Amino acid sequence: MDLWVPVTVAAALLQCLRTAQQKVLKGRLSTNGVNYARYVYGAPIAACAFASYLWLAGAELPTPDGRFLFFCLLGGVAQIVATSFLILSFTMRNFAAGTTYSKTETVQTALLATIFLAEPLTLGGWVAIVIGLAGVLTLSVPPGAAGWRQALLGITDRAALYGLASGGLFGVSAIGIRGASLSLGDGDFVVRSLMTLASVTALQTVLMTAYLQAVERGEVMRVLRAWRHAAPVGIMSVLGSAGWFTAMTLQNVAYVRALGQIELVFTVLVSRFGFREAPSWRELAGIALVATGVVALLLLH
Repeated sequence: MDLWVPVTVAAALLQCLRTAQQKVLKGRLSTNGVNYARYVYGAPIAACAFASYLWLAGAELPTPDGRFLFFCLLGGVAQIVATSFLILSFTMRNFAAGTTYSKTETVQTALLATIFLAEPLTLGGWVAIVIGLAGVLTLSVPPGAAGWRQALLGITDRAALYGLASGGLFGVSAIGIRGASLSLGDGDFVVRSLMTLASVTALQTVLMTAYLQAVERGEVMRVLRAWRHAAPVGIMSVLGSAGWFTAMTLQNVAYVRALGQIELVFTVLVSRFGFREAPSWRELAGIALVATGVVALLLLH
């Protein structure tokens, strides 16, 4: 088995657990405060991991250039906004539905790659997109609604729009992260992934600290005072990000994100047994269609 496969599955599990903890933390902090927790507690761990590996392995430090900084900023800012949108989505609907909206990321990433990277999909890829969109449409039906007309209107639900925007921005973030890692050359993949992780999380911490101090004064201190509940978010986030960054350094980002949809299975289990949220049959059908679409994208692209 290629190394990127188990690393991606582990990253998906950690991401699911981190998102669940963010849902719990939302009752204590603002949306941006919950988002900030993943960076302020995760960045020091990422920096220590990078420095420790360089020292223990005696690895050579890559020389970053302007492209590295650009891709780090692109990936980091997109991830910040995407995470805030995701938090808003699953607080408006249940945890499973909100997270599944964001999982249209794989389909959106394929579309972005077609438009901006001139990497067109095969016919099978477009079939997978149609399956995924059918799942999003099914999932978007408001509770109590019936009929396709209301289903079409359901896509305009605020939770759906936030989730879909989250998915698109996560796709942009993935492209930025892979671009940053690849810009460091062909050296040790662990060094490249850890350097990218440490740089992105440091930038995110600085940007969000400045933003919160300007817009939500006092929220930084509230995040620090809530460390018992906020620190696990940062720890699980940086461990999960290390997995994603490593996998995307080793393998094409579309394949990594497609396999990462296994998070949907973890999400349904957490929603059902952790939050006691029983998804409706329609939501389960939508989740199944989205999952089928992204798996088909992996197999048929």
